[in-house]
Amino acid sequence: MKKIISMILALVVGVILWYLLLKPQDYQVNFKAKAIPGTIFETVKAWNNSFDSVGPIDYISPRHFKQTIYVNDSVHVYEWEINPIHDSLSDVQVNIKDIENSVNNRLSVPFSDTNFEKGSRKRLLDFNGFLTEHIKKFSVSIEGEAEIFSSFCACVTLNTAPENKTQGMMANYNLLDILLMENEVQLNGPPFVEVLDWDLKNNSLSFNFCNPIIRSEKLPDHPDIKYKRIYRKNAIKAVYHGHYITSDRAWYALLDYAQKNNIPVEKKPIEIFYNNPNMGGDGLDWTTEVFMPIKESDE
Repeated sequence: MKKIISMILALVVGVILWYLLLKPQDYQVNFKAKAIPGTIFETVKAWNNSFDSVGPIDYISPRHFKQTIYVNDSVHVYEWEINPIHDSLSDVQVNIKDIENSVNNRLSVPFSDTNFEKGSRKRLLDFNGFLTEHIKKFSVSIEGEAEIFSSFCACVTLNTAPENKTQGMMANYNLLDILLMENEVQLNGPPFVEVLDWDLKNNSLSFNFCNPIIRSEKLPDHPDIKYKRIYRKNAIKAVYHGHYITSDRAWYALLDYAQKNNIPVEKKPIEIFYNNPNMGGDGLDWTTEVFMPIKESDE
């Protein structure tokens, strides 16, 4: 009997020590979101910028990342775990820890609805509303396998954060358009973006912003413009309607589609734009074709 009591006491002490010192969170919030993990991840990044004092997102994957929020004199870490349920619904789990007041929170949470709990719930309710409004502003439809076009083109190479892609495009739209027009270079299709490197961990994007053209002897020589050819290549295709700043929502949708269908792809999407963002208007009226290249079999 003494042995059994000792084992029970040891178990109780072990559970208490785990709860107070080893449990990875002080509080956990779970909810369902009508979006895929990549869209939720990008929306958290945008929501993060709405706080007065935050740390950078600690990226692990679009389904697992950490967010640091400074609340008064406290440092709160939100660890996000996102698991897709189907194409438009995900299960979201957020583990929240107050770095400097963790033990006090763990002692208080089981017995009262603390300010820490209330504040955490309110922030995530605010986020859910932020996400709900965001997903009303775009749509993505997957069309399956397709072929990337072939064309000679004039390009400007840009390096930005992904969310600044449109700003970079708009800053160079007139440079390409006017310079080519002044030199009587014939355009051969709508402008497009060719992604060279998409670095989620460092939140950076390298891409070519290009105009398809007819090759001629009148091509202007400019230090910021290079000429190249895009070759036909197999890809999976999506059609995106929405502001170009968030067109990477289609990139994530294509990556999810590729994963579900065991299609090996290169994470270097190509986007073809059918509207001029300098003209403004409702983003839902803008059309972008998005291609995710399929890896060649010998790669």
